[in-house]
Amino acid sequence: MLHGSTAPHLKNPTIIPLLDEIRERRDEFEKLTYVPPDIVRKLQSAGIYRAFVPRKLGGDELSPGEFLETIELLSTADASTGWVASFGVSTIYLAALPPDVFNEIYRKDPDTVFAGAIFPPQRAERVTGGFKVSGRWPYCSGCMGASLIGAGISIEDEGKPSGLPRMALMPRQSISIRHTWETVGLVATGSHDIVADGVVVPESWTFVRGSKPQLDHAIFRFPSMALAAQVLAVVGLGTAREALDWLHREALEKPSITGAPTIGARPYIQAELGKAEARLRSARAFFYETIDNSWQRVLAGDEIGHQERVMLRLAATQAAQEGAAVAQMAFFMGGSSAIQRGHVLARCMIDAASVAQHAFLGTGTWTSAGAGMLAQPTPAGYP
Repeated sequence: MLHGSTAPHLKNPTIIPLLDEIRERRDEFEKLTYVPPDIVRKLQSAGIYRAFVPRKLGGDELSPGEFLETIELLSTADASTGWVASFGVSTIYLAALPPDVFNEIYRKDPDTVFAGAIFPPQRAERVTGGFKVSGRWPYCSGCMGASLIGAGISIEDEGKPSGLPRMALMPRQSISIRHTWETVGLVATGSHDIVADGVVVPESWTFVRGSKPQLDHAIFRFPSMALAAQVLAVVGLGTAREALDWLHREALEKPSITGAPTIGARPYIQAELGKAEARLRSARAFFYETIDNSWQRVLAGDEIGHQERVMLRLAATQAAQEGAAVAQMAFFMGGSSAIQRGHVLARCMIDAASVAQHAFLGTGTWTSAGAGMLAQPTPAGYP
């Protein structure tokens, strides 16, 4: 398998046998439209959701690169599972909470699974004890396996100098889920609607997503919005890797049913596979090099400047867009058999394209990156 030459050196090898089970069950996940609880528990046991939790609270304090490589590997087995696992990054957002609330969450359970939906922010009423939260929010990926749910709120007397949204945290049992997620890509992410009906949330259990963390561990000095984009983009890299690995095995092992030369003997396949491999490895190299360089600066106590933040976001966009392009190349190389319902190449193509459609990674983020490089205005939260 080609991925082996670029495979991460995982600190926790329990993730490896889990890949086979995920591959065997991914059709089941799609029928459910979410990753089932038993797999979420196995992801918890493998340390996915405590990756960035401080060690003093039972976490692992991984580097960004270590976590991203794990999500990439999970995504070779199933993009939806990689997407849901990527929310192990939520610790970074929640570090904007008051430290006593953050500590309460993770001291109780360092493997806490958080899911959130921000837009459109719903008006929250100030009441005794905090804010009364009601409303409905779409696209709450991973909500079926979460124990803590966040929702975007707006508060009448609160200014918005940063343009960043405020989130209110609620226990899973206090909200309801509407099963609205019917898509052709990232089918098992369970990105359903969530509904709150008059849930009172203490103000200390709200935070501005993307605001400065109130904790000083190294990982909380890494740009949070960049990492939020990267954990999604890497799903596209893993998905494209799966497509090329499948095609490579097919080209080496499977004869043509028509008597024509095998896939691997066809010159146009040879050329396209070479191009696809180079594109994927190039995007991956830019992605991890940019991340690792910034991480070393964080460890040295240096501030990550504006231009470096732009490069982190640009590398994420490039990874997602190239992942989608490479998966599409693999689909075309697969020929007529790839159009069969449930075929691995069709699945990879649509999943990788879906990653590249996310607001953090879509076509418009090329413009944002260029604007940032040229000191022009960028959208709120970018870079």
